Amino acid sequence: MPLVLSLTAAVDQYLDVLRVERGLSKNTLLAYSRDLLAFAGFLEAQQPEVFADITQLQSRHILGFAVHLGQLVTKPTGGERQSRSKKPAAPVKRPAASRLSSRSQARMLVAVRGLCLYLRGQQWLPRDPAAEVSLPRPGKPLPKALSLQDVDALLAAPDASSVRGCRDAAMIELLYSTGLRVTELVQLRLADVQLDHLRTVGKGNKMRIVPLGQVARTAIDRYLADSRPLLLGEREHPALFVSQLGRGMTRQGFWKLLTGYARQVGITAEVYPHVLRHSFATHLLSRGADLRAVQAMLGHADISSTQIYTHIAAPGLRSLYLQHHPRAGSPKRTQ
Repeated sequence: MPLVLSLTAAVDQYLDVLRVERGLSKNTLLAYSRDLLAFAGFLEAQQPEVFADITQLQSRHILGFAVHLGQLVTKPTGGERQSRSKKPAAPVKRPAASRLSSRSQARMLVAVRGLCLYLRGQQWLPRDPAAEVSLPRPGKPLPKALSLQDVDALLAAPDASSVRGCRDAAMIELLYSTGLRVTELVQLRLADVQLDHLRTVGKGNKMRIVPLGQVARTAIDRYLADSRPLLLGEREHPALFVSQLGRGMTRQGFWKLLTGYARQVGITAEVYPHVLRHSFATHLLSRGADLRAVQAMLGHADISSTQIYTHIAAPGLRSLYLQHHPRAGSPKRTQ
C-alpha cells in the first residue's frame, strides 16, 4: 500500500467499490461522483495539502465543507435576450438566485460520509472524521400525482394509428399501469414481457416481478405488431421500445415526448416520467390496495418510502374506511 493517497485516487477507489461490490446504478454513481468532485474541488482550493494526502483529513475540513455548502448560491438560469434588431429587446425576467437546498447539502455530505467510512475501513484514516458532522434535516416533500382526469387525457394524447404514436401510447400506458421507473422502462427487453407480468431490474440490480394489466398488455401487443417492425426495418435490437433510428429509447427521449403530450392536452401541472410512478402508487392506495403489495410493485427496499403516498391518498383512504369499517358510522344512541 502506498504511503500517500490523494483525494482523487481515494474517490476513484470508492466509486469502484460502489459500482462493483454494491452494484449501484449508473445514475446513482454519477450523482456520487458529482458530489465527491465538489468536495475535492473545495479541498483543492482551501486545503491543498489535504487534497494531496487524504491521511491528513480531519473533522474541521469536513465541517468547513458543510459551512461552504450552506453559503453556496445557485446560479440563476436565463438572462436578457439580445436582439439583432435596432429596437431594444424586452428584458427577460431572471430567476432569483437561491441558496443550495438543505436536501442537496445533506446528499453531498452523505457522499462524503460514505467516502470517510471507506477510508477508515481501509485504514487510511485513524478515525472517521465525518462522524462529528451533523447533516441538515430537509423536510420531505410529498410526491406529486396527477388526477385521474389528467392521466386519462395523457393516455389518450398519442395518435395510436401512427407508428410513433402507437409506441408512445404503449410506453405511457405501461409506465402508469406498472409504476416503473423511467430507467426501468427504457431498459426493458422483449424477453422481459410475459403474458400477465413483466420482469424488471431496479435499484441495486434487484429483479422484481410486476403485474401487467390487460389494457397495458393490449397496448404492447399492438405496438409489437404494428409499430416496432416499422421502426426497426431490417435492423434488430433487443430493447422492447425502439426509436426511428432502430436504437433503444432513452430516458431523455421519453421525457421529451411525455412533456410534449402533456402540453398538447393542456395539463397545467408539471409532468415528468416519475409523476406517473407517483400517480400509480397514489391511485392504488386511494382504492384500498395493500401497502406491502404497493411496496413490492414499486421495488422499495424500505416501506417508509411507500408510506409517504398514504399522505396524498388520505381522502380516498378515509372514504374507504367510512365505507367498510364496522365501527366507522355514527354511534347509536342508547334508550
